[in-house]
Amino acid sequence: MKITDVKPFPVRVGHRNQMLVKVETDAGIHGWGESGVSGRELAVEGAVKHYAQFLIGRDPMRRGALWQEMYRGQYFEGGRILTGAISAIDIALHDVAGKALGVPVYELLGGKHRDYVPTFATTSAPLGPQMIEQGKQLLEAGWTAFRMSSESVGIETDRLYEPRESIAKTAGWFIKAREALGRTAVLGVDYHHRLSVAEAASFCQMMPPGTLDFVEEPIRDECPDAYEALRKMTDIPFAIGEEFSSKWQFLPYIERGLTNYARLDVCNVGGFTEAMKVAGWAEAHYIDLMPHNPLGPVCTAASVHLGAAVPNFAWLETFKSPWAPDRHEDPRIFPKMLELEDARFPVPDEPGLGVEVNEAALTEPFRFWEAPHLHRRDGSYTNW
Repeated sequence: MKITDVKPFPVRVGHRNQMLVKVETDAGIHGWGESGVSGRELAVEGAVKHYAQFLIGRDPMRRGALWQEMYRGQYFEGGRILTGAISAIDIALHDVAGKALGVPVYELLGGKHRDYVPTFATTSAPLGPQMIEQGKQLLEAGWTAFRMSSESVGIETDRLYEPRESIAKTAGWFIKAREALGRTAVLGVDYHHRLSVAEAASFCQMMPPGTLDFVEEPIRDECPDAYEALRKMTDIPFAIGEEFSSKWQFLPYIERGLTNYARLDVCNVGGFTEAMKVAGWAEAHYIDLMPHNPLGPVCTAASVHLGAAVPNFAWLETFKSPWAPDRHEDPRIFPKMLELEDARFPVPDEPGLGVEVNEAALTEPFRFWEAPHLHRRDGSYTNW
């Protein structure tokens, strides 16, 4: 069996762009993958086209060796754009291999540890009583873990963001949320790396112990020493890693105990080939995976297979909720995709990923999109 084509599809699906990749073979078997570099999909498309030049004609079953060749076969190795492309291709190669061997992808990763993959959800209402009411709805629907008002925390109109005002308001409402939702709920917040070390420490210290079970990405990740300083100022567990593009980026966060949940993204870190190495490393340090899953059905399916195949797993991110469908899905494009049941994904048993893509329906063109460019009152820019 040989690879005959590697096709990138930067397209619009639902409310956002998706960067899908299809690997075709001369055996009539194809596989689908997805890249996670949101907002820079066209850069990933270019990288996929470069890799296609030497992948065509190669054996798709040698996916580990092909990963090494894609990563090492250039002077400027690594980086999020390149590993975003490698991730999508690697996932597609695993889809091909599973179909060729007649087994689900998790069997290629060592077999399944669980029959379903638990998820965590996110409230969508702004800070206030409605946020707490949504938390109650999630508990009633079967979720035991969720984030409270994630990306909208503290962002005012006109993309104004003042961290100190945000943390004071947010901490107060989270104290009320914990009182209303009880101790059995696992509560967290995604601060989307908007804070400084001092601001993040103040936020954590404003709340009584036990208010939050995790703080996700409170500061940027470029400097592990900064996280080490923050680690000494709070005992709230950290969830870090959704932007990491290799095991090397995870290295200081695992080895120095800087993260308690590995927010690995299989569509960013290098696909299954790299994700399994990070998972084993995390297991050796008693760290559970809590995968990032903000994309489409291909990413979800890949994340479910990963979650099935590792022993150290907490929850998988989902954007489904009792009050809204997942806007990343479109049944016209994905006639077959994994369905959430009782706040969890049953692990599929069919060969490959268990997702089908209607290539003919990939017709809505890519739309240029920029993440919000947040600013302070003084006119300076800050992190989204």
